[in-house]
Amino acid sequence: MSFADRTEVSAMRWNDLDADPCPVARTMAVLGDRWTVLILRDCLRGVSRFDDFCARLGCSRTTVSDRLAHLVSCGVLETVAYQSHPPRHDYRLTESGRALGGVVMLMAQWGETWRPRPDGRRLQRRHLACGCQFQPVLACSECGEGLAPGSVEYVDRAAQS
Repeated sequence: MSFADRTEVSAMRWNDLDADPCPVARTMAVLGDRWTVLILRDCLRGVSRFDDFCARLGCSRTTVSDRLAHLVSCGVLETVAYQSHPPRHDYRLTESGRALGGVVMLMAQWGETWRPRPDGRRLQRRHLACGCQFQPVLACSECGEGLAPGSVEYVDRAAQS
């Protein structure tokens, strides 16, 4: 059964996503829900303290605690002690956490296009290397051409063997 057939036919169970052959399902096993993604967004913007997450998100302390623990257990965040009495930790992005920055950036781009703010304002992004404002784009790593919807075919590597 090919990757495409597998994802269309079977019913996925939430607790089994991290073992699913679909990379989107395995990613969702980490990202999980809106609070997890918003915590990740804030981490990418430099937030690292528990109380700051609680204040920015406005959700319960239990929700923040659970989501931070999940991101640590998945290797997206690591804890670094900054105080011993009482114990307090910063939550810092790991390499895999920083790699999710592009995912969050593309989610923001989608939101600006398909769920715009009522006042029409858009998030400005500035590339630190060149100083220019930009919009994120996906491109082929081989030819550089932009990747538009319908321009990509998904092929299961196991099926090619």
